[in-house]
Amino acid sequence: MAAHAVAAASVDVYPRIVATLIRVTGDWALAEDCAQEALTVALERWPADGVPANPGGWLMTVARNRAVDVLRRATVERRKLHDLALLTPADASEPQVGPDVVDDRLRLIFTCCHPALAMEARVALTLRTICAVPTSDIARLLLVSESTMTRRLTRARTRIAQAGIPYRVPSGPALTERLPGVLAVVYLLFTRGYAADGEPAFADEAVRLARLLDRLMPEQSEVAALLALVLFQHSRRHARRDAEGRLLTLDRQDRDRWDHAAIVEGRAALDRVRHDGVYAWQARIAACHATAADAGATDWPAIARAYDALNDLQPSPVIALNRAVAHGYAFGPAVGFALLDVARAGDGLNGNPLAVAVEADLVARQGDRRRAAALFREAAAMVGSAVERRALLDRAAELAPDRGRAG
Repeated sequence: MAAHAVAAASVDVYPRIVATLIRVTGDWALAEDCAQEALTVALERWPADGVPANPGGWLMTVARNRAVDVLRRATVERRKLHDLALLTPADASEPQVGPDVVDDRLRLIFTCCHPALAMEARVALTLRTICAVPTSDIARLLLVSESTMTRRLTRARTRIAQAGIPYRVPSGPALTERLPGVLAVVYLLFTRGYAADGEPAFADEAVRLARLLDRLMPEQSEVAALLALVLFQHSRRHARRDAEGRLLTLDRQDRDRWDHAAIVEGRAALDRVRHDGVYAWQARIAACHATAADAGATDWPAIARAYDALNDLQPSPVIALNRAVAHGYAFGPAVGFALLDVARAGDGLNGNPLAVAVEADLVARQGDRRRAAALFREAAAMVGSAVERRALLDRAAELAPDRGRAG
């Protein structure tokens, strides 16, 4: 019980404590250390003393007292000590959160995602400071050593201090300019976690961050759109693989295993979207898949129209390929082939296994199973992901079983 309460506090309360202490002291390392120490003390005391009635307030008090001790020893200016002394348990209690604490969390997100920082640094700092992910886990997720990640986080904090990056949420036109960068970090976290061989922890944290942003910025349409998108996608996480760990296409997934509560939440978020931005159109596409009663009921013409809008709004090789797939399902393989030719006429698809896989799917739907199988094998030879390679080889084996099934 106590361990569960501490784990819950590390998710919900930790970022608020860190954000508040950063605002008061201006010291990122001190804020994180004191918040982490408060969690450690809770793990030691709560099993024996019981979980306090206000866990967040208890943790804030411990963290505040630790910060006061450190600052006293360092003989730091009196104003910071005075401000810390004024912090009360209510500063970390969810039902009593005031606008200042909400602003602190939002300030922290925008600071971690400042465009002056490299994207990798933004991702790492977001995971460490806002999501409380241990440095060792971030290092593993980003494929570097723990010592390297520690140095990167230190450099990012130093960069914030030396560059004078303001600890605030921009307003007016500046908010419009900065918000896409914040959403891009969240979306990057999600896509890294949702990829075939990705780390699910990334996707979980991205969903949590999207929910937090939506609570703090309910008037921002693109925030609601991003939340809807990740919820629709994440709702399928338990149905994407079979018992052997093989990827399953949408038409083969057991829809009873989808997270229908997440789909309802995503639908509610999408209903609040009032602008036709990139995330909004992607969310509408995801909604078509998530809300169809079965694969045969998927509204492919609506998906094709959404990809047309996306292609006009933010053209890219991947969008062009998905547009070809959608039109192929909506209006027949011949239409899909025509758009595939258009996509391949541009730059960025030479040697792209996804383009070959799209061609293979269209060929299969025209009835040429052997040629389609050969194209799926060709695509499999080009991908770097073992999980995706196995999925492509499985498709080839289904179309031309005489060649054997991938192991």
